[in-house]
Amino acid sequence: MERSPALVAEHDIEIRAAAPDLRPLVPARRQTIEARLPEDERILVPAPRRTLRIANGLAEFIRDCLPGPSAIAVDNVHEADPTDRELLRVLARRVPDLTLAAGSPEPPPPGRWSLVEAAPAGGPAGSRRAGDYIVSDGTSDDPAAYGAYLALPPDERARLHELRAAELTGAFALGAVPYHLEHGSDSEAALRALWAAVDHCVTEGFLDAVAELGARGLGLAEPGSDLWWRFTQRTATALGGLGRRDRALDLYEQARRTSVDPAVHAACAYGTAMLDARDPDPRRRDLGRAAGWINEAIAISTLLPDPCERAFKLGFDQNGRALIELRQGRVTSALQLVQSALDLAQRGLPPDAHPVHRMVLLANRAQLLARTGRATEALRDLDRAIAVDPVFPDYYLDRGNLLLELGRPDDALADYETAIRVSPPLPEAYYNRAELRLAAGDLERARADLDHVLELDPDYLNAYVNRAGILEMLGEHDAARRDVEAGLALDGGNAHLHGVLGQLETAAGRFAEARSAFDVALAAAPGLASAWANRAILRYETGDAEGAADDLTRAIALDDDAAFHFNRATAFDALGRADEARRDLRRAHELAPEDPDVRRALERHEKGQPRP
Repeated sequence: MERSPALVAEHDIEIRAAAPDLRPLVPARRQTIEARLPEDERILVPAPRRTLRIANGLAEFIRDCLPGPSAIAVDNVHEADPTDRELLRVLARRVPDLTLAAGSPEPPPPGRWSLVEAAPAGGPAGSRRAGDYIVSDGTSDDPAAYGAYLALPPDERARLHELRAAELTGAFALGAVPYHLEHGSDSEAALRALWAAVDHCVTEGFLDAVAELGARGLGLAEPGSDLWWRFTQRTATALGGLGRRDRALDLYEQARRTSVDPAVHAACAYGTAMLDARDPDPRRRDLGRAAGWINEAIAISTLLPDPCERAFKLGFDQNGRALIELRQGRVTSALQLVQSALDLAQRGLPPDAHPVHRMVLLANRAQLLARTGRATEALRDLDRAIAVDPVFPDYYLDRGNLLLELGRPDDALADYETAIRVSPPLPEAYYNRAELRLAAGDLERARADLDHVLELDPDYLNAYVNRAGILEMLGEHDAARRDVEAGLALDGGNAHLHGVLGQLETAAGRFAEARSAFDVALAAAPGLASAWANRAILRYETGDAEGAADDLTRAIALDDDAAFHFNRATAFDALGRADEARRDLRRAHELAPEDPDVRRALERHEKGQPRP
């Protein structure tokens, strides 16, 4: 704060999320509207990938703070939770001047690590073991730790106890519950601390921590109480987000067996429906069963006595039903449900109540309007959603994509760059900007954006697909092949990557391997026009002009592209079918009137000189 206040401000979200005790020192420069709302109006649960954004932001903060080569010692890495392990992986990958020294009996996460051997008892390792005993609040059953504790000089033992007391004083409100409270008489204080921690971790997207802390809270809360239900709902939501579907279902079932509160039963029905509707594995997804559960939620919410609660919960459930309808291909029905939810909010809620609920409904209606071809109305809804919370990044991405479809690339670019500014490092925003630049033919800057995407997230499959294609166009075939191999390691059947591989094999003269790669691509994605067009090039170069023309006919049926018509005209010329070639060149000229190759070829044809 003293040396580089602008750097701290640039990373306010990440610092305040990971170190909430620093919030009094670090002003919130970018704060979403949810942070200012009461608990029952905070309905957004960040996706698990938010932790990667936070980790990348912290890595960039540390990188820019370091005065030179530095080191961090990290003890007990094997006991770190998944969020912390993710941060360590990002630090090891992204901060070149940082060495991480790991004290752990297990291999640390991948990256630049220096493994630290344990020192003899009584030395630094002995002090660390004594510290472990103190941090356990005297509950450790490790005899070596207890022995090291007894071996400490009295003054050192007292100093470590004072440090632990200060640590608990600062962390208690955020869930660092001492053993004697969680397992002793003051369980109410422990519950308050655990709930504060769960609430913070849900808001920040630390879902693994929510699952752990929520389970501890459920062990202390009185079954059927309000706090017990809040622990249940938050923990089940986190478990669903982490893919631990069966455990989430168990919690909802337990709540149904314990509570007679209609709002609890409606929320359990909604949560169960969403576990089915949002399951990433289509084999487990059961939209019919999801519809049954969401209908139960709607039926119960319709009967809630409080009109404001009824308007909110019924609208919330109808929005969930809209998702199910959308996944069943019934876009019009989904749009009607979202519209009904908006009408309920307009009629039944106070004007300033539940702004996030309204924002989500507006954005969802925009998505559905765009699907029905009503792009102007969709854009208006996204404008309104963004106005509700101008620092919520996701809707800038959605609006940018819509603006790009509407032929407004400059406005789309502005939205992508706003998303970058208001969020911790956001791979999706850089990826979208890369696609915009690629469409404009700016290969170098598109490549730079994709480089950054993969620095932020080495598992971003589509970035490998697009960068491999750019590298192939730039003639950097070895680099393109490395990206293809990296992408196929993530998704061995990816049609786009097999298509690029076919291009690389064609350029290398390995025609059998190229044909195999194109065949795999087209078997996986028969609607991939580029694979048909590139296989046509292979067939033409190997003397099969007839096959090339056939493949290009398939490509043109999928994408009426000028290059495809030009190439088919070339194939028709080779077959002596001049009239068909001339028709293709005329169409290519209509689509790309400024293309000099098309213009010259068409002029030759019009003069009766079809081949140069």
